[in-house]
Amino acid sequence: MNTVADTEPQWEWYRTFLHVLESGSLSAAGREMGVAQPTVGRHIDSLEAALGLKLFTRSFDGFAPTDAARELHPYAAGIAATAAALRRVASSQGDGVQGTVRLTASEIVGVEVLPPILAALRADHPALVIELVLSNQADDLLHREADIAVRMFRPDQGALVAQRAASIELGMFAHERYIAAHGAPSTLDDLAAHAFIGFDRETAFVRGVQARFPMFTRDSLAFRADSDLAQLAALRAGFGVGVCQVPLAARTPGLVRVLPRQFTLPLDTWIAMHEDLRHSPRCAVTFAALAAGIAAYAGSARSARTARR
Repeated sequence: MNTVADTEPQWEWYRTFLHVLESGSLSAAGREMGVAQPTVGRHIDSLEAALGLKLFTRSFDGFAPTDAARELHPYAAGIAATAAALRRVASSQGDGVQGTVRLTASEIVGVEVLPPILAALRADHPALVIELVLSNQADDLLHREADIAVRMFRPDQGALVAQRAASIELGMFAHERYIAAHGAPSTLDDLAAHAFIGFDRETAFVRGVQARFPMFTRDSLAFRADSDLAQLAALRAGFGVGVCQVPLAARTPGLVRVLPRQFTLPLDTWIAMHEDLRHSPRCAVTFAALAAGIAAYAGSARSARTARR
């Protein structure tokens, strides 16, 4: 199959293609889309005919994508992202702040930091709808996979509006139950005798920490997880010693900071959006609320320490 037909592929065919590619079967794609399996099959047949390509081969466990399908995937995903962005812009038309804003943030920030900020934002603007994507990946704002991103690094694309919201302090903590059972380390060298919590795979952030603290190797970890939430859960459960955002630990009962003078790291937090959205009311108020809310969160631990003195 290598002859391109005269028929222009319909967007619905690309949407079906993405669902089949990601789910691996016609029936699963049909359930996700809310259409019958034969309809899914017709969409795939029509797209293959229009493009003159074989996109899937039937395998023992479903539909296997061909090399052509894999190569087309990012382009179809780009169409999907653009269509979703178009719907968000359309939903915001009218007077006042309204419509949908799609945010992306890391697991910890999205689960532990943003909810009260977004709740207050929604109270001020009841016509605003929030979509939140939890991801530690650098989602591409240039292709409108999200409207606004909260990231722990400075976005470097030139077409983005980026603002440093705060520097969040990282410290080392253990639950009081763990300390009662195993004691608290007095020096960094003492950590070798403790159960340490950390990442499974190496990242740029992990390499930066290891450059300053060479003792934090993968082999030294008693608990390894690339999920920030899993690490936080292990810390709260008393598994061992781990790194946590200081303002988050300050509002978590039972967490005790250890080695505060020997271990402290700044974690710059940035908010970014595409420059084309700077005049969008829905994005502008959300951007401002995130900047103010994250700055207040970062300063909450310092305020708490001052109040205790």
